[in-house]
Formats: sequence, structure tokens, C-alpha cells
Amino acid sequence: MFLKEYISDVYNGVSSLLKGMRKTGYYFTHPKEIITEQYPDNRATLVMAERFKGEVVMPHDQNNEHACTGCTACELACPNGTIKVVTKFDITPEGKKKKAVDALVYRLELCTMCNLCVIACPSDAIKMAPNFEHSVFDRSKLTKILNKTGSKIREGIE
Repeated sequence: MFLKEYISDVYNGVSSLLKGMRKTGYYFTHPKEIITEQYPDNRATLVMAERFKGEVVMPHDQNNEHACTGCTACELACPNGTIKVVTKFDITPEGKKKKAVDALVYRLELCTMCNLCVIACPSDAIKMAPNFEHSVFDRSKLTKILNKTGSKIREGIE
């Protein structure tokens, strides 16, 4: 019984190896059909898949306005504390206190690109961007403030 399984495993391993070598040999003899990407030389023409998740971003419009209400749903949904929402209270023209985002801190080095924060956001204020080149020498550069300086919440978003 043991010898039969061993021989079967060896046969399957050799068979798999030969399939891979056959495919490699085919592309070696047919150079017009090369499917490899020549990264980083092809950065200008590189197209990422639509479903690719590279990092969390907060889109702003031309008036430096965003849709984040500071509800902290993204912070609660994150499994490892990648996002921290720092809030403040603004005074509205009517004299009422209103919660606003002071800073949305995103720690890229902890992010697992699980997309749970984007799914949890009720106002679609954050999304996943296809950026993937995050190599830095200083780890502190991987901590980002997603809301731009002087930005405010877009009118009509509660």
C-alpha cells in the first residue's frame, strides 16, 4: 500500500515537471508569443487588473472636498488596526457642533488589502487604488494621512 502511493506520487511529480518543461520549451521555440511582462521597463504601458487592490485612498473633488463623515466604520471593520480616524468638532453656521474628520491615518505597512474598510464605509469615502510600488527605506513613509490639508466634507453628506 505504502509503495503504491509512493510510486504514484513520483509519477505525478515527474508528469507535472514534464508538462511545465513542455510549456517552457514551446515559448522558447515560439518567441512571438511571449507572455511575460518586462517590468519595470513597461511602466508606461502596464495595465493592472480592475480587481487589483494596492492601497486605500480617499478621493477629493476639485474643491478639496471629500465624503468622509468620521463615522469610524472603516476603523471598526479593519481586522488589524490599519486605519485610525481622528475626529474633531466643527461649529456649523447655526451654532451646532458637528463631527468632522481631523485626520484619517492609514498605515500601509499593516494593511492586508482585505477591502473590509471600503465595504464598511457608508458614504463611499474611501476606495482601493491600483498603486503597488510601495518600497521605501524609511518605514515611517508608509504611514499616510488620507485627507488632504484644508479639506472638508462635501455638502449634502451626513
